[in-house]
Amino acid sequence: MFKEKVTSLLDKALEEKPSLFLIDFTVENNNTIRVVLDGDEGVDLQDCMDVSRAIEHNLDREEEDFSLEVTSAGAASPLELPRQYKKNIGRKLMVKIADEELEGNLTQATEDKITLEWKAREPKPVGKGKVTVQKKREIAFSDIHEAKVILKF
Repeated sequence: MFKEKVTSLLDKALEEKPSLFLIDFTVENNNTIRVVLDGDEGVDLQDCMDVSRAIEHNLDREEEDFSLEVTSAGAASPLELPRQYKKNIGRKLMVKIADEELEGNLTQATEDKITLEWKAREPKPVGKGKVTVQKKREIAFSDIHEAKVILKF
């Protein structure tokens, strides 16, 4: 009952802010509510406060005690949803698939796959030495074990 009410309040809060989307949501046995958000243009403190208030102000602590934590997906958090990939087009990603780890620029993201592009040094087809070649690979979401944005400082 409590979780259903919180879910309803969270859904309503997200409807009011269509650029935000849910990454993770849990209600533990001790009524600890955890909400992790992301957004098409990022998530700022005001967004977290608005969602938190939309939930907290509609629950009665006299009926049921709870704790509430609303956060944004961290910059180093793995990408989980296709919508997160779309907002990161043009950025460099590290993608782990079955037996390899790829680093490249995310150039495209659809509902079922991404496209990574990168430069690599390979031996010349004829003669000695190496040549720089442009590589491109499409990767289905189902093949991705983990993907993170590579941050530059």
